[in-house]
Amino acid sequence: MRITGGVQDRLELAARFAAEAGLEVWYCPFTNGLDRDGLMAFVLDGAGRAERLRQSGASVVYLTGSEIAMFTDGFLPGRDLAERMALFTDPMRMREAVPAARAAVRDFLAEAVPAVRERFGGPVGYASIPLEDVDWAPFDIIASDAGYRDATNAAAFPQILAAAVGQGKPYAATEFGCCTFRGAADVAGGAEPVTYDEHGRTAQLTAQLERDEEGQARYVLDLLRDYEAGGVEAAFVYTFANRHLPTTGDLDHDYDLAARGIVRVLPDGSWTPKAAFHALAEYGRTRARTLAK
Repeated sequence: MRITGGVQDRLELAARFAAEAGLEVWYCPFTNGLDRDGLMAFVLDGAGRAERLRQSGASVVYLTGSEIAMFTDGFLPGRDLAERMALFTDPMRMREAVPAARAAVRDFLAEAVPAVRERFGGPVGYASIPLEDVDWAPFDIIASDAGYRDATNAAAFPQILAAAVGQGKPYAATEFGCCTFRGAADVAGGAEPVTYDEHGRTAQLTAQLERDEEGQARYVLDLLRDYEAGGVEAAFVYTFANRHLPTTGDLDHDYDLAARGIVRVLPDGSWTPKAAFHALAEYGRTRARTLAK
C-alpha cells in the first residue's frame, strides 16, 4: 500500500496500521506549499520514521517525495499550486519553465537520496511526473504517478509501458485510476470535472455526468492486468477515498461522480464500497491464491 501525506504523525500512523495489517508499505511524503528547505527537512524526517517501521519488521519502500516540481514552491513559476497548474494552459510558458524545473528537481534529489540512505536502509524511489525527467541512477526503483491510460495514449500504451519497464530497474506505477462517470476511462488522466470556490471547497460539477461504477471497475482491472503482464513491479490505484468529493442526494451536486476513489464518501464522512472496491478485492484474493500455489 502506498501511504501519502503531508502531516508527519498521520503519515507514520497510517503506515504503521498498514504494516500491522500485513501490507508492504510504500512510505511517501506528499507535501504542498513547502519551499526546498522545508521539503528536504520533511523528506529526511520521514526517512527516519520509515526506518523505525522497517526495523519493527515491516516491509517498507521509501519514496523521496511525489511530483515535487508541481507541489513545491520555487521549482516552477507560480506562488501556489493553482498558478503552477495554470502553466499547462500556456504551452509556451511551460516549455520555457521546464528546463529550470528539471534542473531543480535533479539537484534536490541528488542531495536528498544520499541523506535518505543515511537514515533508511530499505529500497528508495521517487514518485515522478514526466516533466521532471528524473535521473534514476541513485534510485533502486523507478516510479511514475503518470500511470493513466486514456484516449490520448491508448494506442501507444503498450510501447510506453515496455519502455518504462525496460530501463534496467524495477518500475512502479505509483498512481493510476478512473473517475466514476460514464466515459471517464477516455479522460482518465485529466482533471476532475469539478470547480472549487475561493475557500477550496467543491462548488459544482462542470458537466452533466452519469454514474458508471462498473466502468471504473473495468478500467482498474484492465490496467492491473496490463501492468502484471508487462512486468511492472508494483501498481497503486488512486485512490481509496476522495473525501473532498462526497456523494449527495442531488444528482447535480453528486461530487462522487468526479471522484477516483474506490469508495463513495457519504455526507457524514462515512463511506461505502463501489464496484471497483469489490473488483480490486477479488483481484487481490485471486492473485494471492495463484502466488500461493
